[in-house]
Formats: sequence, C-alpha cells, structure tokens
Amino acid sequence: MKTKMIGYWATTAMLAFALTAGGIADLTHPKVIDEGMTHLGYPLYFATILGFWKVLGAIALLAPRLPRLKEWAYAGVFFDMTGAVASHILSGDTLVQFLWPLFFAVCAVASWALRPESRTLGVLFPPREGGRPALRPGNDTVTEGYGGERTPMAGGTV
Repeated sequence: MKTKMIGYWATTAMLAFALTAGGIADLTHPKVIDEGMTHLGYPLYFATILGFWKVLGAIALLAPRLPRLKEWAYAGVFFDMTGAVASHILSGDTLVQFLWPLFFAVCAVASWALRPESRTLGVLFPPREGGRPALRPGNDTVTEGYGGERTPMAGGTV
C-alpha cells in the first residue's frame, strides 16, 4: 500500500508541476510558446485557453476531496496531452517534440489508477459475493448488481 501511495504522489506531483509550469507559460505567451503554437497551426489565443485550464487542472488534482472535479481534471489532462502528441506527429515533428506530452499522458493515467480511495468517486468494478455477477442462460444480460434487472439493447448487449 505504501508503494502505491508513493507512486500516486510521484506521478501526481510531476503532473501538477508540468501543468502549472506549462499553464503559466501558456498564459504569459513567451516567444517559444507563440512559435510552437504557430508551428502546430493553432491561433495564439488557444495558448491562453490551454494555460487557464492547465492551472485549474493542477489545482484540482492537488486539492483534497472533490472527486468528481478530479475525474474531469484527469480527463482534461489526458485529452490535452494526447492532443499535443497528435498535433506534433501530424505536424511532422520528431520523437523529441512529442515525447514529453506522451510521458505526461502516461503520468496522468498512472496517477488516476493509483489514486487513494478518498480521491475517487467509487469503485469502478465493485466486488460481488461469490465472484462474477450472474448471467441468464444463453444471454449476456447481467441479472444482479446495480439495483435490479437490466434489459439487453439491440444485438443482445447490455
């Protein structure tokens, strides 16, 4: 358990630092940020929007409680970083340009997966008595859990 907590705080601290530093840089528009945005084909005001949300995302990740806000922050960070990777690749950049956003996207996933229970909305897959939920014979419809019967959609999926 201690290793999981260390992993959580290490990835979260790196992520929060990158978001804060990157957000402040985006908000202050140094020459390197403006050149990078132009190279990627984005208008310069896009850096201001990204910077605003990066700083707020870092605050949300570090703040105690607020699990729903944290979920949104993790999603935003993942979209931002994977979007940066895609933008660099599609602009013809080399590995050096998209390695850092890729690293921070992985940090976001790791931080999300390692977060303590107090920072989650709940368990993604709650354990069931006796193992797996019961299935109707010949059908994939779950008959136990989540408050009662569930009916299949078209094609037999739930």
